[in-house]
Amino acid sequence: MCIGISRDSRHKRNATGAKRAHYRKKRKFELGRQAANTKIGAKRIHTVRVRGGNTKFRALRLEAGNFAWGSEHTTRKCRVISVKYNSTNNELVRTNTLVKGAIVEIDATPFRQWFESHYALPIGRRGKKPHEGHEEGLNKPRSNHVTRKVNERKEGFKVEQAIDDQFVTGRVLARVSSRPGQSGRCDGYILEGKELDFYLKKIRSKGKH
Repeated sequence: MCIGISRDSRHKRNATGAKRAHYRKKRKFELGRQAANTKIGAKRIHTVRVRGGNTKFRALRLEAGNFAWGSEHTTRKCRVISVKYNSTNNELVRTNTLVKGAIVEIDATPFRQWFESHYALPIGRRGKKPHEGHEEGLNKPRSNHVTRKVNERKEGFKVEQAIDDQFVTGRVLARVSSRPGQSGRCDGYILEGKELDFYLKKIRSKGKH
């Protein structure tokens, strides 16, 4: 026996608890489909033909996405490393399932390279010497005009301490804002400020149990 996934509400009781009468069968426009359960891995996307002849992109596996650093107004393509927290279900964390709203750990290298090139300041170094090739952004030759621009950017600028601490590990926390099972993409933004504090507290409390 095959039971379809239905999104109708006719099978539910009404507000007063009365059972509703059955006056029709299931309809095509009430159908639901199985969850994508997108995992982290080499990119694999299926196309699904949906109502109106439109197409959805069902991501089965994704390994990277575009993530925005809001306060710095920049976006970089970053590798997704793991899922750290999900308010819906801990099972989605254990199985590294990518869904909208998931808190993930991403590779900080693209943002580090941009930051050190843009501000000519080290980030997340803590006494470490830059690796070969990584010091280009700090010491690359600049014209007088560009040097003045960079010095103006530096004045009074300070990166948030919690973000700097994350850059030391080479990974930053981000929130997925796209829908991998619908759009086939895993895009999002880096956590900052009170939102970052909130999720760090949640992740720490989860680790204690």
